[in-house]
Amino acid sequence: MRRTHRCGELRPAHLGQQVTLMGWVRARRDHGRLIFLDLWDHQGVTQVVADPRASADAHGTMHAIRDEYVIAVQGVVRARPKGTQNPELATGEIEVAATAVEVLNATAPLPFPTDDADSVDEVLRMRYRYLDLRRASMQRNLRLRHKAVKALRDYLDGDDFVEVETPVLTRSTPEGARDYLVPSRIYPGSFYALPQSPQQMKQLLMVGGVDRYYQVARCFRDEDLRADRQPEFTQLDLEMSFVEQEDVLSLVESMMVHLVRTLAPDRRLTVPFPRLTHDEALDLYGTDKPDLRLGMPLVDCTALLGESEVRIFSDVVAADGRVKGFCAPGYGTASTADLEALQSLSRTLGAEGIIWLQVTSHGVASPVARHLTPEEQRGLVEALGAAPGDLLILVAGATDVIHGALDGLRRDVGRRLSLAAADLAFAWVVDFPLLKWDGEERRWNAEHHPFTHPQPDDLDRLTTDPGSVRASCYDLVCNGWELGSGSLRVHERALQEQILALLAFTPEEAEASFGHLLEAFDYGAPPHGGFAVGIDRLVAILAGTDTIRDVIAFPKTRQASDLTMRAPAPVTPAQLDEIHLRVVPRKA
Repeated sequence: MRRTHRCGELRPAHLGQQVTLMGWVRARRDHGRLIFLDLWDHQGVTQVVADPRASADAHGTMHAIRDEYVIAVQGVVRARPKGTQNPELATGEIEVAATAVEVLNATAPLPFPTDDADSVDEVLRMRYRYLDLRRASMQRNLRLRHKAVKALRDYLDGDDFVEVETPVLTRSTPEGARDYLVPSRIYPGSFYALPQSPQQMKQLLMVGGVDRYYQVARCFRDEDLRADRQPEFTQLDLEMSFVEQEDVLSLVESMMVHLVRTLAPDRRLTVPFPRLTHDEALDLYGTDKPDLRLGMPLVDCTALLGESEVRIFSDVVAADGRVKGFCAPGYGTASTADLEALQSLSRTLGAEGIIWLQVTSHGVASPVARHLTPEEQRGLVEALGAAPGDLLILVAGATDVIHGALDGLRRDVGRRLSLAAADLAFAWVVDFPLLKWDGEERRWNAEHHPFTHPQPDDLDRLTTDPGSVRASCYDLVCNGWELGSGSLRVHERALQEQILALLAFTPEEAEASFGHLLEAFDYGAPPHGGFAVGIDRLVAILAGTDTIRDVIAFPKTRQASDLTMRAPAPVTPAQLDEIHLRVVPRKA
């Protein structure tokens, strides 16, 4: 047999045609004389029926097959009997009356049902990922990913960008994350590194006159994992010469709007994207990747409660701490269990706990209400914009602690109140600090990476007040995820050397790690800037899933292992000898 159609293609227009379908068996129903089955492939499902009066051989073969057998079916397309149509299927008006059936491959008993894999433990699904991929949702996600990458490529191609591949085996340079290292067989004791990003390569491409570069790039970082992070990931990487920050923001924003309107036209988004400074994002939402769908901005209540009889407030303020909170609309009906869960979450997030107040028509109800003056109660309700039926949630402590706690609490309450609609809340976060102070190491670190250009107005403070210098840097966030990051780059050798010195590189260390880049800047490097969009996160948001593992064909677990391939795994002593390595047992 030779396949003529895919399982999702047949319609009433094909009635009477002789067709051959190939795919997997699902939902077999044996009614004795008639045997029905659903035959599926990546495009959809077609109902097949076998009648012994039409073909005894086809009926006999279908009697013996089981779910997930791979088969070929030859038959005639006919209309389903009246009342048996399935409006939920694209092929629901027709069926194929089998005249011949061939088993292409039998199937062993499955470790889990592929049509109900959502209820199966994820470890088991990762172990048999090739079975998990048969789920309709996974098929949709992989096709969505393909369409998203194609749409991005098409957009950049139409704007005179050139796709250039950069090396995967490169040099290890200190850029913030831990490298994956690859030992060299030819150069004993030396190592390649897998790229954390093509950052330095794309800057060298700008020196080389490429002007507008992009790449769908594989990147690698040996970091602790979470729902939106994998040890290997994919990003749309781009760089442009002779641009200012506004040029990059405009291009990326236009590209994102084009992508959403092409692939998800029913998803609402606000254009132009709102812009927040880094300080505004932290002040209003406690994070530099806020989910703007939730509302519930943070309000500083320090001045209002600094002299309160509630000791947790007054003591914290006396110790130069702050009191901040937010209003949860309509959550005044929160149960005792809900409030205890919020208390527990706040402590998990590093705070001492929360103070909650239920807003009523007569004031506020709370265990601390009797210790608040009427003026303080009214002030809280007014400051947080509350109304009867709302819940006020306050946290007191050091700024970093309360921001982290309130960010987590706000997200949790948003989930409980179903405030995260299907909208796409894109936003730009700009004006990041160039540097951040490491109190333990007593040194400056780069907020993003060492090649970010300071804002021109702040250049004169690099030597006198480096902590106040803002970066020409920008993040794109959406629905509480950081989707991408970019900046204008340093393109002058003297400035790059000055920044590396601030980051505690000696001249010798700077030359050893970044001499190739510094040397390139001596040969006419143009002003340039760029951006990188996380493909995995972008597709996960478009697919409506909360983990990027759902949009990656073969992801790693949270422990960075590949359960399907059983990687990582030991290698033979001979392989280790070839690359001049030996394994040292871990000390007990």
